[in-house]
Amino acid sequence: MSITAERKTALIKDYAQGGKDTGSPEVQVAILTERITNLTQHFKTHGKDNHSRRGLLKLVSQRRSLLDYVKRKDEARYRSLIERLGIRR
Repeated sequence: MSITAERKTALIKDYAQGGKDTGSPEVQVAILTERITNLTQHFKTHGKDNHSRRGLLKLVSQRRSLLDYVKRKDEARYRSLIERLGIRR
């Protein structure tokens, strides 16, 4: 359900603004999106796993908050981010 270290480093490299950027909203949203995708796949086989479902809802809420922050700061950056990640909004 969690992402591998290699996948996480690849996401950081793809979405980072600078050299050692790991905390920008783009990187955080990309990592959260990967975790959400993994959990969604998990629920296709484990439909009654309600404890993990609560965690999924928290991740979605956290991603939504970060996306709202990016939208408030820079609309163009927000649009390009949701387009790159394939998030509907």
